[in-house]
Amino acid sequence: MQLEFLEALEEDWKPVSKPALIGWLAFYGLFLLYALQARGGFLLIDNVNLVVHEGGHLLFRWLGSTLGLWGGTLLELIVPFALALYFTFQRQTAATAFAAFFFFENFLYIATYMADARSQGLPLVTVGDAEFGGHDWFRIFSSLGLLQYDRAIGGTVRVLGWLGMLATVGWLLYRARTAPPTTHHL
Repeated sequence: MQLEFLEALEEDWKPVSKPALIGWLAFYGLFLLYALQARGGFLLIDNVNLVVHEGGHLLFRWLGSTLGLWGGTLLELIVPFALALYFTFQRQTAATAFAAFFFFENFLYIATYMADARSQGLPLVTVGDAEFGGHDWFRIFSSLGLLQYDRAIGGTVRVLGWLGMLATVGWLLYRARTAPPTTHHL
């Protein structure tokens, strides 16, 4: 089975047609412009991220209180990462880029939450027992002795998110430019 995984990685990536590439680049460009102009740190897609985040708390709570606390952020990152990994093994260029792009977009959402740890000005959502609720990153940073660095850590995570999204778009362009020419059949 391990050999099958390695063989899959030796296959060529599936090409992206020129019209599809133009469409994807337009989508990513518009999304990045929207994200640049967003006020308050949250984007429309973060409503989906919030559902995944809260589901992560419920899922990981079964593995103990520490993983339950970290579970929201973990699941936010695991879901798009697992999809990117799956599509990588399928050699699906556009799908891998999409999943990777939104893996890094989650960094923006997480960074906003991190940077709010001391001020706790964001409205919070809790599922399950309200006793386990509260500001995740306040609790995490406090337990690690990092609370005073919440904004610096959040800012760093935000930069990593932007760099990752831009690198993903760059990778998509690279894959499109280096793909072997395709023949179109009618």
